[in-house]
Amino acid sequence: MMRRRLPSLIALRAFEAVGRTGSVRAAGDELAVSHTVVSRHLQNLQKFLGVALVRGEGRGVILTEAGVSFHAQISQAFDIIARATTAARPSSLPTLNIWCIPGIANRLLLSRLPELTGPPRNWEVNLQPTLTHPDLSRAEADAEIVYADVIDSRGPLMSEILVRPRVFPVASPAYLARYPAITSLEDLSQIALIHEESTMQWTRWFELAGLDDLPPLRGQRLWHAHLAIEAARLGQGVALANDVLVEEDLRSGALVEVITSSVYMETYQLVALKERWDDPAIVALRNWLKQVLAELE
Repeated sequence: MMRRRLPSLIALRAFEAVGRTGSVRAAGDELAVSHTVVSRHLQNLQKFLGVALVRGEGRGVILTEAGVSFHAQISQAFDIIARATTAARPSSLPTLNIWCIPGIANRLLLSRLPELTGPPRNWEVNLQPTLTHPDLSRAEADAEIVYADVIDSRGPLMSEILVRPRVFPVASPAYLARYPAITSLEDLSQIALIHEESTMQWTRWFELAGLDDLPPLRGQRLWHAHLAIEAARLGQGVALANDVLVEEDLRSGALVEVITSSVYMETYQLVALKERWDDPAIVALRNWLKQVLAELE
């Protein structure tokens, strides 16, 4: 009996991620490939099937009617594979799968991971920096660390605020030596700032800081906060940062707070399923995160 010809598994993973996130770019971040690679996988899959699965809408994509039906079945297939993999894998060491906003993962938690992976716990920890939110009910992760205002706890999720850091502008000493006249919010709003994907964060920060008449903001746009902070360290301009992300840089003198302010925005939160909130691994993770963040205060 001939085996049925199947589409590329990589293309199916790309399609599943796009359908779940509603974004080619977010799917690329999750799969650790560029959005152009994801787009090519989608094109190849649609060509293989001979049917349109997605269509563009605004800055994202949505599934066609055929895409919705196909995505539901593909998602079930991946769930079956995930369960089979879990059942087949030896359980000699507990594994903790954590999805985390990239800034805090790269700039703080990565260096402290041996505290979880070493004695006495000896866990296997998978820390995945990503802006994509895992489907915790499908066991895509055990927990998630986010930077957000409010987590909807009416459903299956529970969250706990870990810290609400102060947010402030930073730059390198070399940059400030070239632009010594930045002494007010008005001065700051006139220079080329370092943004994340859009000017939204800076706009909101200026409003909270008390600048009412905000001019159009200028400056380069990068993917996320940790890239903006790195660009500031390299002397490319002024970036928004917080106590969690730049505590070490401020202490070493690599970055300097540009002007004094007292602005607080989102909070870092740990998110997990309500049914798993009191699991020993989740409790240990919460306690470890609180300890790490408390040391910054």
